[in-house]
Amino acid sequence: MNRRGAETQRENQITESIIGCAIEVHRALGPGLLESAYEECLCYELSQNGFSFSRQVPLPVVYKGIKLDCGYRIDVVVDDLVIVEMKTVEKLLPIHEAQLLTYLKLYQRSLGLLINFNVPVFKDGIKRVVNQFQEHSASPRLCGE
Repeated sequence: MNRRGAETQRENQITESIIGCAIEVHRALGPGLLESAYEECLCYELSQNGFSFSRQVPLPVVYKGIKLDCGYRIDVVVDDLVIVEMKTVEKLLPIHEAQLLTYLKLYQRSLGLLINFNVPVFKDGIKRVVNQFQEHSASPRLCGE
């Protein structure tokens, strides 16, 4: 298996585990809480399952060669490979998927999960998003290069 194939397999294993952790959180809490509560609980589950992760990762915007902190934050990055963007909304909209895809491009990652905890049936609140053009898919100026 080539390097990219092994990385893809690892990403898939991680996403399966993240989904399992999110199901556990949703099963225990149900819908109706703030996003921050679900984030805290999901990160607890991730740590109990041996994953490394970063929370509220700053995502600067590069404008005319200058990195600007405009307040964008990635909710969770797991094993420095998979971006998890959490929501507590009535329904996932195309703009939520577009937001995650932009984060994937700017952070130069290929795989993300969009998870909406505010649903009665968890499978209705999860979306896997793939950045087809991982390497330099965003303009070099956007990525700060």
